[in-house]
Amino acid sequence: MAIFSVSFSSGGEQMSDMKKTMTLNLTDAEMRVLEELAKKKDLTKTAVIRQALRLYQMVDARLAAGDKLVFEDEKAQKKAELLVL
Repeated sequence: MAIFSVSFSSGGEQMSDMKKTMTLNLTDAEMRVLEELAKKKDLTKTAVIRQALRLYQMVDARLAAGDKLVFEDEKAQKKAELLVL
């Protein structure tokens, strides 16, 4: 089990203001994924987590509004809807 500490801003404040610290307990596999994404995107692990939260928030809001989340492969002319519980 890997432990990762990350700072988040609270409420609608800007990222540079009033940060809170939180400790995440990640499996070794989850930590490897986080480290690989951070390296691939040239971001800190904290920045990857923050982006993931923003993405999840946006997806949740769109789904709540009745939108669908669809991945499209134009070459194969295939679409797949992602269902989020």
